[in-house]
Amino acid sequence: MKKDIKINYEHFKSRNELTEVENSLFEKAIQARKNAYAPYSNFFVGCAVLLENGEIFSGNNQENAAFPSGLCAERTALFWIGANFPNQVVKKIFVVGGPKEFSEKNPPIPPCGACRQSIIEYETKQNENIELYFSNLNDEVIKVSSIKDLLPFYFDGTFL
Repeated sequence: MKKDIKINYEHFKSRNELTEVENSLFEKAIQARKNAYAPYSNFFVGCAVLLENGEIFSGNNQENAAFPSGLCAERTALFWIGANFPNQVVKKIFVVGGPKEFSEKNPPIPPCGACRQSIIEYETKQNENIELYFSNLNDEVIKVSSIKDLLPFYFDGTFL
């Protein structure tokens, strides 16, 4: 039996279409991206996370010569939040990434598989979806209402 999976997402051609909160997250992700440590891949990613209490925290990718010992921007931010604000609900995550020498041809950069798995853990833990935005430096943005849209056959604690 063959079945199709369809996802719903929003595609913004310009950040002018975003809300004030979304634009603020975009800016904070761009700023975080500038501080990424990526001397090996030259692929710089920044992330901004909005908590239920209105606070915004950011993270960026941190590489290590002993691959894969580094950590992606999304997990850097989420793990810090989990350690410091374990009971806060994550509402939105905004990711901006691409090569250091960014070109107009770069598409919006979605989270990697490990980050998708980490985000699903937080959604499951808080029993609430997290809006996810991913972008490039050209102001083009993709929005999904849950990481499940990007990871439909997800693995979580219910399998254990």
